[in-house]
Formats: sequence, C-alpha cells, structure tokens
Amino acid sequence: MNRVRLKVNGQEHEIEVESCTLLVHAIREDVGLTGTHVGCLTGDCGACTVLVDGASVKSCSVFAVSADGAEITTIEGLAGDEGLHPVQQAFWDEFAFQCGYCLPGMLLTTCELLDRDQDPDDAAIDQAINGNLCRCTGYASIRSAVRRAATRMAAGDPDALPESQRSESPSAEPPPSA
Repeated sequence: MNRVRLKVNGQEHEIEVESCTLLVHAIREDVGLTGTHVGCLTGDCGACTVLVDGASVKSCSVFAVSADGAEITTIEGLAGDEGLHPVQQAFWDEFAFQCGYCLPGMLLTTCELLDRDQDPDDAAIDQAINGNLCRCTGYASIRSAVRRAATRMAAGDPDALPESQRSESPSAEPPPSA
C-alpha cells in the first residue's frame, strides 16, 4: 500500500492505495466523491475528467500514486456556497446536457479552456472538448454554452459570476439615480 496526499476541492485527504489504483477509483471510493464518472476506462470518453493542478486529466488513465501532492478539482468543487459556477450556469442556460453522463468532463474541460483562452472560437472549443464524448446533445448546445460562459465571464456580467465576486464587478453597481 502507498500513502497518497491529495488536495481535492480544497480539502486535504490522505489515503492508502495500491500502486495500480486509478485516480478515478481513489476519488470515488477513497475520497467519496462520485461525481467523477467511470465510463470507458480507456481514456476515450472523458466522463472521468478532473482538473489536476489546473489541467484537465482523464482520471481513468492516471494512477493515484502519480497524483500524490496534487491539487484536484472535481465536479463537486465547481459550485460554491454562492451558487453555480459560471460555466455550470451557461450549460444550464443553453440546455447543453441531457443525460448528464458527460457533463462533469465537459464542465471541467471548459473551465480549463476558459482559463487559458477567454475568447475561444469554435475550432478552439472543438479541440478542447474533442476528448469528451456526448451521445445526447450533438455538441451545438455545448459550443453555445462555452461561448456564453466566455462572453459573460469576459464582460464581467454579474449573472455569470459567483455571488462572492459580484460586488467586485463594475457592472454589479446600481445605476446612478436621475
């Protein structure tokens, strides 16, 4: 057994795993967060995508021991006390999911994309989500959701920001009275 330290969604975890334990299983079984889905176990579908130190990773293709000391964000770590993350809200607004199986991977991949490119075009969106399979939506609504999240976040739209950031946004100030 190997002792592994993970910081998952801001919370420290110390777990014991076999050398061959996949990160997806450690997250689900040892940490107890089941939002990370087990899909193909071959790295093809993207249902198990998490952010490891800010980069999207298919957790079915990574051993838990290799993530020792890493900061991991799962789908459970996106929304805060103030409500949905802006990317989650955009997916909701655009009806960019149906069965929801691909949703955790799509959302986390979108977060990574928007962290590095605040104004992605369709080609950049397609490239980013290329490793995440969705059998329900046909991808048009997913592209729309990514564009909506990018536009609203870049504009500082208070409806696209978590509540804790709304008071800091210039557009959140009330209009001057006449």
